[in-house]
Amino acid sequence: MSQAKPPVKAGPRRRAKQVGIVGAAIGVAAAGLATAFAVERVLVRKSLNAPGDPHADEGFGDQRFDTELTVTAADGTDLHVEIVEPRTDAGKPTIVFVHGFALDMGTFYFQRQALTERGDQRLVFYDQPGHGRSSRLQSGDYDIAALGKSLAAVLDATVPDGHIILVGHSMGGMTIMAFAEQYPEWFGNRVTGVVLMSTSAGLVDKTKLGIQSLVARASAPFFPIWGGAARLGGGAIDKARYASSDLAWLLTRRYGFGDARPSPSLVTFVEQMNSKTSVETLTKYLHTLYTHNRFPALSALRGVPVLVLVGTKDYLTPVTHSEEILRHLPEAELVKIDNSGHVVMLEKADEVNAALIPFLEKIS
Repeated sequence: MSQAKPPVKAGPRRRAKQVGIVGAAIGVAAAGLATAFAVERVLVRKSLNAPGDPHADEGFGDQRFDTELTVTAADGTDLHVEIVEPRTDAGKPTIVFVHGFALDMGTFYFQRQALTERGDQRLVFYDQPGHGRSSRLQSGDYDIAALGKSLAAVLDATVPDGHIILVGHSMGGMTIMAFAEQYPEWFGNRVTGVVLMSTSAGLVDKTKLGIQSLVARASAPFFPIWGGAARLGGGAIDKARYASSDLAWLLTRRYGFGDARPSPSLVTFVEQMNSKTSVETLTKYLHTLYTHNRFPALSALRGVPVLVLVGTKDYLTPVTHSEEILRHLPEAELVKIDNSGHVVMLEKADEVNAALIPFLEKIS
């Protein structure tokens, strides 16, 4: 019977060859990354310097408000709130805007601008926990249910009486659904209208092309680890994000917008909102977005006028998500905005306002 030969130890030349191969592979990878970043920078600069940007002089700074306040939710989270009062008291419902994941109240820049110019309706905007100028959630892991309670705190503080219209984008729409699940008695009594933009009632895990869904599906078993990593190394990860800001800009353009050549100024505006949201906030929200299921909560909205808006090129919450909401709310109105991505209210503001303002007039 033949005996197994002992393993041959690698000699100096063999080890040198192995090291050389590894070093070459690392060198190729590094060169590839360097080339990729160089290409990204060229693409970004080319986009930013392209003529004909309709929003080049927009500014996107702070918008006018009459009242600025901090609302403290039941769990101790401080929420930044801004209120625009109407110039004429027409007795119309107060409109409360709820923004989405990794954004802030600036999401509704053009809707705020248009409605402020009309001046006949009270407007309330706030930054969700961990976003914009609001503090981070004080009650452990971030959860859509907790966001519903934060919305309740804002409503109690800013609209103690009278009718309300809720407008939510993306995670903001999910927040409204969580609020409906917790406080169904508000709908039809206090809440007399709802607008849901680019959102989902529970199909996030079925999204084929969305970054949120891909990251969530791939990392679902590791969310506790992600949370710990964010607490321990969030600052370092945030620095890495800033260092790769060109890549972030291109990803924002790719996944936030549907038009092949969106306004560079708009892309920058959205990317700046993204970059201001800490990695701890981002990772803690991923799990609740992935497990979000609020189809039963939609029953509270039956009998209340509902407008559903979505871009036809929304890769994060595709048209199918809005159509599924309509299956549960067949009396709702669905408006599809052609050639628009996830930040539809910014990318196609005129089309969105053309659908939003008549809806508001009809139910006010």
